[in-house]
Amino acid sequence: MASQKVIITCAVTGAIHTPSMSPYLPVTAAEIAEAAIGAAEAGAAIVHLHARDEQTGKPDQSPEAFLRFLPRIKQSTKAVINLTTGGAPYMTVQERVKPAETFKPEVASLNMGSMNFGLFPMLGRFKEFKHDWEQPALENSRDLVFRNTYKDIEFVLRTLGDAGTRFEFECYDTAHLYNLAHFLERGLVKPPLFVQTVFGILGGIGPHPEDVLHMKRTADRLFGKSYKWSVLGAGRNQLAIAAQAAAMGGNVRVGLEDSLWSGPGRLATSNAEQVRAVRQIIEGLGLAVATPEEAREILELKGGDKVGF
Repeated sequence: MASQKVIITCAVTGAIHTPSMSPYLPVTAAEIAEAAIGAAEAGAAIVHLHARDEQTGKPDQSPEAFLRFLPRIKQSTKAVINLTTGGAPYMTVQERVKPAETFKPEVASLNMGSMNFGLFPMLGRFKEFKHDWEQPALENSRDLVFRNTYKDIEFVLRTLGDAGTRFEFECYDTAHLYNLAHFLERGLVKPPLFVQTVFGILGGIGPHPEDVLHMKRTADRLFGKSYKWSVLGAGRNQLAIAAQAAAMGGNVRVGLEDSLWSGPGRLATSNAEQVRAVRQIIEGLGLAVATPEEAREILELKGGDKVGF
């Protein structure tokens, strides 16, 4: 029965949104820990984690930054901890993989292809910034390629593979699914694949319902029964895409990394608020939400006692 339940992932802070955009975006280690614990209590089976500089809120991919909150989250919840290897798009792959290499989590994210990553449209909504790095980071995305070459992807797979870490394969477009199929054919990844299809980032596939269907059909054709499907809708698309995917038998991801909003013009006051909203949709469809242990069973994870923190 566990395989029929919906896994909720919550990405609590990320590297896209900046502190000036929302007073509710977790920045300090204490805030990130509280956000992750609250999301788990609300029903998230997996928490996806980035770290930030405590003073400026700038993305920080040093293992020391993650160590400030990982033990507390592990001690306070049974949720699966998923560490980013995406970091921020301007970081090297060696920087990005370091926390997961150090702490050997059950799950790590892995972006499956290079892409334009346009964040500059947010400058149309947000005009005032607290920190001097925020506006240039958005503006510079006009000329930013988020590098994830085949060599980079293989580097992450080989760096983390011996630790038994599985991956949340983040696929922003159809080609990324084919890239994943390439690594599956080479035997560098093994089923069940946890495929996170991402919609609504400028540079990737759009958020139209037909785009969701297209990605699902392509993944079905490439991977058959060898994968578990999840969706991530950016911004205002978050809950609409989650509802469509849940109705189609998929899993869902929410969180302030992906969207700051709880409704038109309303900032979400916490990650837990978004988890509760998507849980209400899932249960309203007559479906059940997976517990952390059920998520471990579905994704064949190594268990929380085998991580390095």
